[in-house]
Amino acid sequence: MKYRRILLKLSGEALSGSKGHGFDEETARQVARQVKEAHDQGTQIGIVIGAGNFWRGRSSGDMDRVKADQIGMLGTVMNCLYAAEIFRMEGMDSVIYTPYPIGMYTQNFNKDKAIADLEAGRIVFYAGGTGHPYFSTDMAVALRSVETECDVMLMAKNVDGVYDDDPNTNPNAKKYDTMQYSEILAKGLKVMDLPAAALCMENRMPAVLFALKEEGSIIRVVNGEKLGTTITG
Repeated sequence: MKYRRILLKLSGEALSGSKGHGFDEETARQVARQVKEAHDQGTQIGIVIGAGNFWRGRSSGDMDRVKADQIGMLGTVMNCLYAAEIFRMEGMDSVIYTPYPIGMYTQNFNKDKAIADLEAGRIVFYAGGTGHPYFSTDMAVALRSVETECDVMLMAKNVDGVYDDDPNTNPNAKKYDTMQYSEILAKGLKVMDLPAAALCMENRMPAVLFALKEEGSIIRVVNGEKLGTTITG
């Protein structure tokens, strides 16, 4: 085990499989089994899930950005409720935190309680984004990683790392094995939201961006295998 405590970022599509929308139980179970393997070897795990399998606020046309982002934040709550149940079916205990009250479905985020849950061996889901519009789930990942004193952010993507150009259109695009947050900020790279990159750089929170579709990628990264791109401050 390389990391004691991690925060794993999953896209909403990670729950939808080849359908690209909604839920696909077998795909979600495959993710859960990898998380369980890491959990069983002693890694403390927090998770943030995007809402792209339901909603993308930035591509919602003329809708007011605040309202679009609010819909997206609620989409992440739905995804965490679903994933928490899948994780239960795979033998893991979990808790869901949100930055605002949602009836009896979730608990209000509290750093001390979240860390206590992590130390007790629960999978901790952070749903609902930051609670504010204009911030994507990248910022929620960065914020919760720093708040809960994680060793690293693991960002499971559809691509196998950071490139200097789009590898889907440029076969000569160069992949970075390592890079600095300062490069992301200086070049405006679309690796993660720039405010999230700035927060990580300020707090020296490393990140590993890797492809979820690679066989066993989550547990391999947790165990220190060199996959994707490592970003440091």
